[in-house]
Parts: sequence; structure tokens; C-alpha cells
Amino acid sequence: MDDINLQYRFLNWRRRRIRDIGEVRAVRVQERYKRMLKDGDILSYQGNSDEVGCYVAPYPFSKGNCYFEVTILDTGVRGTIAVGLVPQGYKLDHQPGWLPHSIAYHADDGKLYNGNPVGQQFGPKCNRGDRIGCGIYLEPSEAGLTTVFFTKNGKEVGSAVVPVSAEGLFPSVGMHSLGEEVKVDLQAEWAMPEDDSRMMVDGQEDEWGRLYDVRVSNTLLEYVGKGRSIADVGLAQARRPLTTRCHYFEVEIIDAGEKCYIALGLARRDYPKNRHPGWSRGSVAYHADDGQIFHGSGAGDAFGPRCVEGDVMGCGIMFPRDYILDDEDDIEEDLDPLEGAEKGGFQNVLYQNGGEEEEEEEEEGDEMERGNGSRKVVAFFTRNGKLMGRRQVAVPPGGLYPTIGMLSSGEKVKVDLHPLSG
Repeated sequence: MDDINLQYRFLNWRRRRIRDIGEVRAVRVQERYKRMLKDGDILSYQGNSDEVGCYVAPYPFSKGNCYFEVTILDTGVRGTIAVGLVPQGYKLDHQPGWLPHSIAYHADDGKLYNGNPVGQQFGPKCNRGDRIGCGIYLEPSEAGLTTVFFTKNGKEVGSAVVPVSAEGLFPSVGMHSLGEEVKVDLQAEWAMPEDDSRMMVDGQEDEWGRLYDVRVSNTLLEYVGKGRSIADVGLAQARRPLTTRCHYFEVEIIDAGEKCYIALGLARRDYPKNRHPGWSRGSVAYHADDGQIFHGSGAGDAFGPRCVEGDVMGCGIMFPRDYILDDEDDIEEDLDPLEGAEKGGFQNVLYQNGGEEEEEEEEEGDEMERGNGSRKVVAFFTRNGKLMGRRQVAVPPGGLYPTIGMLSSGEKVKVDLHPLSG
């Protein structure tokens, strides 16, 4: 009996020892920075402008802490301030976003650097007094990937899907010229603002993930942008992608506005906010004003008739029967390919022809189709319940999201994201 008690005490001591070691290790994780002076939450560049200064937070993002903000106190000589996320052990002589598995929004040029020293146009430049925020969405994503978004002065600029290493993503700030100084808030909180350019759906907050220059009232979307140039696109993107359970949506044109520059289609989650769906890679859309289809290009192809006030435009996906979504563990139950919708008599063509029909009209140069091993589906479009045509598209990480674009004064549409349910 004494031997048993001794062994029991030894096991308890060992458990406490392992727990204490784990706690000590957690405490020993420290913030890292180079060529910077840190005074509380103030960071200032201390290099000679030939070398990068970089700061990495002491802990990665988690469910309870998934957003931080940086306020620019001084842009210094060049304003080369970067805000983003990096893996543990990131090299402190490189700006965030320059090396693989890192991503950052750069204030001096408004570009997004996503694991590459060459950036892509992303948002506006940032100046003294501006707040740059960075966070991650907590919604389930493809294994090993997460969606990172950036904000400027509390308004979302855009997002991108990035890989996540086992140790997670750490908040990071980079600087590269004399006089640069920022204030870092690692405990900042961000909520989607409600203003004229970005509003939540009344009573349907879960339906929309991104809204720009669009006012929403229940199911009615109204364009409130300037409508002076192609940079004034108003964009509405659903919060959830199409799936084999919810594979089709419809838009009724309530008011065609000045020019009926209305488009509906599918786009990747990080689709640019100032681009009509279909214009940029990772998207396909049917445009009401000219009846053309745009597939990852600013040049459209003849597709169907123009649409006017009162018309109902629809868009959906025909998934292959063996298609399994990233966030679904269970095999999707088969749907009747002839099941009718209650609106417009449109038939459910989810599995029509087994999803095996190939479309020869797809653009060979479309970057959306270039990914190695990318899964492909067939997108289809309707007008007043009649099928207009199809286009084969590749599915980007995270799926294809219902997306609506508008671009002229007075345009209003009524959206039904679930017309085949009920």
C-alpha cells in the first residue's frame, strides 16, 4: 500500500511539474523587434533607412484575440510602414509580407504584400493619423488556410486567403525610413460599421459579408455610390459561398437606374471591392446592361439578352456528384435534378448531366483556371426562369460567393439568396 501511495504522489508531482514547465514556457514567449525603439505601445524607427526595422508581437492570433490596430503618429521621410501578420521566427530585417507565409498592407503605396516582395494594388495609401487594422475571420476555412482582412480607420479595405503554420500568425509592424512612428494596440476590437457606404441587412445580418457603396433594407439593395467612373463600383457579397445544399440565388431588378449597370455572379472572397464581378480573376458574372458574360476579364462575351426593370436574373453552380465541400464532413444528400423552384418555374439543375458537360467557350488565359489540381464546377445563369448558358470555372480556396455589382445612380435590386428552399 505504501508503494502505491508513493507512486501516486510521484505521478501528481510529475503532472504539476509538466504544467509548471508549460506555464513557464508560455511566459517566456517574448515580443521581438529590431531597429526600433519601443516605449510602451509606441514604436519608432531607429535604423538608417537602408535597413528594415520590424516588430513581432509576443503571441499569435487566437479566437479571443484576432484583430489589432496601428495608428500612424509620424510617416517620417517616406512613410514606409507595413502592418500585417507573420509566422513565428520571422526575419526582422524584412518587411512583413515580403517573405513566405506572411502578409501585410503597406501604407506608402496602398499595396498588399502576400509572401512576395512585389505587391499588388489593394487599397488607399495611409498618412499621419490613419489607423491600419489587421484581423482574421473566425469562420471555418479550408484546412491550413485562413482569411486575413485589413481596415483603414475602422472600414474594411479588403481581404486575402493565406496559409497558416502550426504556430499561428503573429501581429507585426515594419518600418523603413527615418522619423516613422506608430502606436500599436494589440487588444483592439473591430466591428463592421453601419454607415451610408457599408450597412448591415435589417434583420438578416448573417446574409452579407461585404458591402461597399450599397445600402441594404431587408432584401432590397440600393446603389449609393458616385457612379462617375468604373472605380465607383458598388459591391455586395454574401457571407457564405454556394454549396451543394444552397447552390442558386436570384436578383430582381426593381429600378434600372440611369444605365442599368447591374451584374450578378460568383467571386472569390477577397475579390476587389471596386471591380464589377466578372472583371477580375476569380469571378464570373452576367451583366444586365449588355447581356454579356465576364469571366475574369474586362472584356465580355455575348451571352444572353439585356435585362431591364422587372427582370429576374439568377446564378448557380452545377456541382459534380462526387463533389465534397471543404467545410462539410458528411456526404451531401442527392437532390432531385428536376425539383422545381417556386419562383419563375426554374428547375434545379444542380446535378444536370452529372456535372460532366465541358464548356468549350471558357477563356484559356483566365488565371482562375490555372491552379494545379484546382476543382472545377459549372456556373449557370438564368433570366426570368430560363437558362441562358453555362461557364466552367475553378473553385478558389474558400469557395465561390454570390456577388452583386452596381454602378449607376438609382439602381435597386431585390435579392433572394435561397430561392430553392422551402
